Amino acid sequence: MMRMLKWITIIGGCLIVAIIAALLLIPRFVNVKKYKPQIEQRVADATGRTFSVGDDLRLSLFPWAGVSFSDLKLGSLPGFDEKDFVTVNSFEVRVKLFPLMFKDIQIKHFLLKGARIVLEKSKDGRANWIFAKKRPGAIKPEIPPAKSQPPANKSGEGSPPEKSKSSANNSGKELQLKSIAVGDFAVTQGSVLWIDHTKGRRREISDVNFKLQDVSLERPFKIIFAARLDDMPLSLQGSLGPLGKDLGKGDVPLDVVFKALEQLEVSLKGRVIDPVAKPRFQLDVQVSPFSPRKLLATLGQPFPVKTSGPKALSSVAFKARVEGDNQRISVSDGVVDFDASKLKLFVSVKEFSKPNVTFDVDLDKIDLDQYLPAPGEKKPSEDVSKVKTSKSASRTKASGNQPKVKAAKPDKKKVDYAPLRRLVINGAVKIGKLKIKNAKMEDVRLKITGKNGIFNLAPFSMALYQGGVAGKASLNVKKNTPKTKLNIDAKGIQAGPLLNDVLKKDFLEGTLKAEINMALSGDVPATIKKTISGNGDLLFRNGAVKGIDLAGMVRNIKATFGQVEQGTEKPKTDFAEFHVPFTIKRGLIETSKTRLLSPLLRVSAAGKADLVTEALNFRVEPKFVGTLKGQGDTKERSGIMVPVLISGSFSSPEFRPDLEGLLKQRIEKELPKLRERLLGGDKQKGESKSLEEQLKGFFKELPFGQ
Repeated sequence: MMRMLKWITIIGGCLIVAIIAALLLIPRFVNVKKYKPQIEQRVADATGRTFSVGDDLRLSLFPWAGVSFSDLKLGSLPGFDEKDFVTVNSFEVRVKLFPLMFKDIQIKHFLLKGARIVLEKSKDGRANWIFAKKRPGAIKPEIPPAKSQPPANKSGEGSPPEKSKSSANNSGKELQLKSIAVGDFAVTQGSVLWIDHTKGRRREISDVNFKLQDVSLERPFKIIFAARLDDMPLSLQGSLGPLGKDLGKGDVPLDVVFKALEQLEVSLKGRVIDPVAKPRFQLDVQVSPFSPRKLLATLGQPFPVKTSGPKALSSVAFKARVEGDNQRISVSDGVVDFDASKLKLFVSVKEFSKPNVTFDVDLDKIDLDQYLPAPGEKKPSEDVSKVKTSKSASRTKASGNQPKVKAAKPDKKKVDYAPLRRLVINGAVKIGKLKIKNAKMEDVRLKITGKNGIFNLAPFSMALYQGGVAGKASLNVKKNTPKTKLNIDAKGIQAGPLLNDVLKKDFLEGTLKAEINMALSGDVPATIKKTISGNGDLLFRNGAVKGIDLAGMVRNIKATFGQVEQGTEKPKTDFAEFHVPFTIKRGLIETSKTRLLSPLLRVSAAGKADLVTEALNFRVEPKFVGTLKGQGDTKERSGIMVPVLISGSFSSPEFRPDLEGLLKQRIEKELPKLRERLLGGDKQKGESKSLEEQLKGFFKELPFGQ
């Protein structure tokens, strides 16, 4: 037995010596350079590009297994300006072989110097990073026929899933390491050049340097990255680990800071959990204040959003806790500071294929007008409000025909609502102060829910100009044409300041109470206007219609025609109540019972307003009551009542007396008296006036006879 052990020991020792000798002698006696042409040809055939490497190609096996070379070049495809796709000045790697058998990784060097990659896109759209396909004559490896799969078991799991599970367990064991020791790990003097001839762009990341320091499984190791983007600095510094002996399992701490272009600084601190088996992450993200405008200007890019405020989005900062895995992601404790606004948010998204979104947003204040595009000037052909002329007004005053306008061109680009049909949403929004289209709102609250293409905004509420607005809305995109419903209930709103802020016109005062119910379809303005239907009720109390003195107009025909001088005092019509009930059918608003009440005046109105053509066609019927002095009216007035016609457009309404209607009414009223006179009724009473005199007296009683 002892003799056998002796011989086994001798033979084993000899084998070890032989292996060591082979590892030492093979690189010395095997001339690797001899095979360099074959290596270059094999790579060229595989890539379809030229390939070459320097003459100092070396191979070592003991005690450090490694390879080193210099002056590597992989060519680009024909037809591109840059000759080389990849170049490397020098490369060297040294790894100990025997420790690898015991899962102990010891790397002496990993040095890559002067690596350069050129990504080029030609004018015809070809890209130099697309490798050529294999030649038709190339031999393809034979693929064994697929074996029939065993039937699934009762639980629905067949043998393939079990095999996959076993493979996963085995791969997890293979990732168990005893230790890692790295001497030098560095990538220096690297660069990436991007050339796009189709857009005339050229960008370069140069001076790329990447280093790992103090690499170990038991303690954090340092990460150092630096580069320049078009001669502007980029950097990333921090630490990663400890990784632990079971790579891909457990917690991997992360703490890094990224800086870009002397404008942007982002810090990430947290951990990655089970990065291989079931990756999850928990990170605290913080973005220091920066200017998106300056950042894009530094990159030579235009700002993507045209805002009316030249300083909008000049300062943005962000911090939050971000957590997630391959099934969900959430942002909690989020705070976004932008310009003068502060936004607090929580967002959770799960089931990415059919996104289920939950959010809660709290914004202190925002002036949205600063972030919306500046209102552009309308072209004459596009301004439908300029359809009014004196001739068209005369043609439409009695017939009610609407002025002709150029039809709006339909939007050819269709919206794809399929993503919205998959979306599930449940969220809440709160805004302390909101300004949009110069209208000022406070305490805005929204509740948003949606599923299967139906979204509800219910309820929503806000404080608006000393009053309040509440309501609900819904959007249905189950079909390609969206349908919208809206219900609004407003109370106590001061109409004057609201209209003055939004329309820049001071024409109405009073406290508004409104109820509006509408339904519409479409997603472009032209379609929406044609489909609006519903009803509403507007009630203004204790106010005035500015710019119009109905009492003066209806009493004084000469003033109506502009034949007398107007005073410097701005005219207005005071009222105690102004009630406007209306209906909408396919964009046409109609009212038949609109009334204005004051101690002196009763005014009724009826007519139509077309949202599509923006044309007006109303008749206002006034009637005096009581004394001549009343609410805000200190002038003595006299005259007859003249109905008023309103025509023109929304932006330029026209007012004129309805003399034709007035004359018709007076003739119908006085005609019996005239008939009696003409039949001789007055002669029986001793009247001696001739027929001519009687007709003159009749016409004097008409409005223009005064």
